[in-house]
Amino acid sequence: MRAMTDRRRAKIEKVLSRRQKDLTLVLDNIHDPHNVSAIYRSCDAFGVHKVHLYYTGTPFPHLSEKTSASARKWVDTVRHGSKESLIGELKNTGYQILATNCTPTAKPLREYDLTIPTAIIMGNEHSGVSEELFPLVDGEIYIPMFGMIQSFNVSVAAALLLGEASRQRQLKGMYDTKTFSDEEYQELLADWLER
Repeated sequence: MRAMTDRRRAKIEKVLSRRQKDLTLVLDNIHDPHNVSAIYRSCDAFGVHKVHLYYTGTPFPHLSEKTSASARKWVDTVRHGSKESLIGELKNTGYQILATNCTPTAKPLREYDLTIPTAIIMGNEHSGVSEELFPLVDGEIYIPMFGMIQSFNVSVAAALLLGEASRQRQLKGMYDTKTFSDEEYQELLADWLER
């Protein structure tokens, strides 16, 4: 039992030391629970510490523990009821805020530096990012595609965007250095050991 506890602690310490405090996704009224669960799994896999929820037109879906594979347990969540709350918090934290879009003003994901503090807004499956958010973002981002279909499933798009952010951050050695202060790390470690 002691060995299992030691292994669990070692794994938690390793994962937490690689969490990217300054990389986040915003889920904008995404209603399909399978998509939301898959996004949380990608966030955990790529070391995203926190996800922001912007749900104004649809309720947050019920996620079963089975479909989310408990990923939501390891990714913190902040809910926002207004665009002012969402954008205000992200701007005050120093994030560049990017919104997914397929317009001529959008740039391919590799044209953005995703090693700086970055928040990417993922839009609803049917209507995309909420119109009221576009005037408040720093840029629009898209994933280049070469087929007949013009967009990926939102959970696939989230994984691809985070995969590119992870690639850029790995090249800069950002997963080798804690992004949390020692005090923040110790507080989070105590919390995670209780989860």
